[in-house]
Amino acid sequence: MFAVLKTGGKQYRVKAGDMLRVEKLAAGAGDVIQFNEVLMVGANVGTPLVDGAAVQAEVVDQIKGEKVINFVRRRRKSSSKRTKGHRQHLTLVRVTNILETGAGQSGVKPAVGARFAAKAADVAEKPTKPAKKDEVQEREKRAAAKLEPQAKAEPKAEAADAPAEAPRNDDLKTLAGVGPALEKKLNEAGITTYAQIAAWNADDIAEINEALALKGRIERDGWVDQAKALMSGKE
Repeated sequence: MFAVLKTGGKQYRVKAGDMLRVEKLAAGAGDVIQFNEVLMVGANVGTPLVDGAAVQAEVVDQIKGEKVINFVRRRRKSSSKRTKGHRQHLTLVRVTNILETGAGQSGVKPAVGARFAAKAADVAEKPTKPAKKDEVQEREKRAAAKLEPQAKAEPKAEAADAPAEAPRNDDLKTLAGVGPALEKKLNEAGITTYAQIAAWNADDIAEINEALALKGRIERDGWVDQAKALMSGKE
């Protein structure tokens, strides 16, 4: 009886007693291994594998394949040449038994490629990255906050303790020559009340004229006198 097995990306037609060279396996000489990817056993064709079928074999030795020479030369580049040699690592096995069923109960370790076994070992040995100290503390704070009872809302402060209300801005548009745009300009410069304008002296007027490009409008329209009159009207 023969079987067709798959290992290392290749397919092999084998029968009991055959010697087989396959891609390197993670096993030593004398080990008994089992190929579980069986595509065909006699007339039984798998879809794609034959359920329960396996091929058992004994590892004879770890060997190397024939040397392959790879020569590369770039066209029109006489100085660009490269020669590389390669010998593929292989495992020599002897087929001992073909199982049509019961592969899972045989107790023989499955054949595993050396490359995949090394990757699995690296993953197993890789230490788990510890959580950062700040992240741990943050999680503990969140957990503690969930367990703590909700704090009652503090009663509103008495009206007597409330801060004094800030003085309201005066309507500067009542001054001659001041419209909404100029009022906004004055407010942005910090001028918001009649009292500020009434307290201006000659130096203040000159400075504000220059800063806001008012071109003598303060003196021409008499803003200081108007502000004083408006203040006395408020009183």
